Amino acid sequence: MAAGLGGSRYAWLTTNTSDRGSYRVTTPLEVEPGGAAAGDPEAILAGTTRIEGRSLWRISWTRLKRDKVAMAGAVIIGLLILMAVFAPLIVKVLGDPPNEFHQDLIDTKTGTLAPIGTFGGISWDHLMGLEPVNGRDLFSRVVYGSRISLLIAFFATLLSVAIGTTMGVVAGFFGGWVDAVISRLMDIFLAFPLLVFAIALAGVMPDEAFGLKGNTLRIVLLIFIVGFFNWPYIGRIIRGQTLSLREREYVDAARSLGARRPYILFTELLPNLLGPILVYATLLIPTNILFEAALSFLGVGIRPPTASWGGMLSDAVTFYTMPYFMLWPGLAIFITVLAFNLFGDGLRDALDPKAH
Repeated sequence: MAAGLGGSRYAWLTTNTSDRGSYRVTTPLEVEPGGAAAGDPEAILAGTTRIEGRSLWRISWTRLKRDKVAMAGAVIIGLLILMAVFAPLIVKVLGDPPNEFHQDLIDTKTGTLAPIGTFGGISWDHLMGLEPVNGRDLFSRVVYGSRISLLIAFFATLLSVAIGTTMGVVAGFFGGWVDAVISRLMDIFLAFPLLVFAIALAGVMPDEAFGLKGNTLRIVLLIFIVGFFNWPYIGRIIRGQTLSLREREYVDAARSLGARRPYILFTELLPNLLGPILVYATLLIPTNILFEAALSFLGVGIRPPTASWGGMLSDAVTFYTMPYFMLWPGLAIFITVLAFNLFGDGLRDALDPKAH
């Protein structure tokens, strides 16, 4: 028995609790290789060595820290958030205002209207060069564009998670006709042509409503549209998890003790759903970033002169002979989406109790 305990990663420990020789079975503890269990199992059985169990969140954090790719994605996400929050300060130090024109740096003699200099006028004053025709600083516009993309993506994801979690938990927990109605509702939303609807809505969108106007109103409406129509993706995941969790022994034990439904939902089920919610929320954010960029690219998202990555790509189509104009916003979208996907995949592996 001692040899078996020392060689295993997970061990059921029995500890002598009295002089009469009674034993107590404890919960499974994760034992690190080379730790006390591996080195001296007899000491553990005798109760002279204490091993503290670790929660799932602590184990998951340890696994996540070991995943270098996921941590690299997390670092990039952190830098992007800092860039969006401190965009005015960054632009003040390293660039020019995003809507300031530099006509004197545009080549008007040859008729190309391209920035003067190599690769779009890159210099210490303009780190990513200038836009053709008007000469706006590309670095400043990419930095300010991160605010729009991350703002819409984060709040749209928050709305989707709130609606999807509520509907998924209700459908999975109550079952029956409630589950059937919510499931058919999910099917309808998933079949809805969201992009076509967003394009059509942009044509009738007022310039002022609810005390908001201009791009502020469009940002709020984009958050609502993207968040409201994307909730079934996470709703289906939460429904499936809830169907599995409601049959677990601890839920049956809570019912047998007379626990009410709200207690079971908020105390027994939701804490065990936090892992899947975090994972799929992390993977939903890049999808929303791409969707916002697509709308702005098609001209139905954020309107000029406000900087957005999709809008910059749309403007670059006219100047297809100047690839640098399309390079920087495209690279920003690529890096952001890749960072969120890498971090989301690592988070999913870290929270998986079956992963090693």
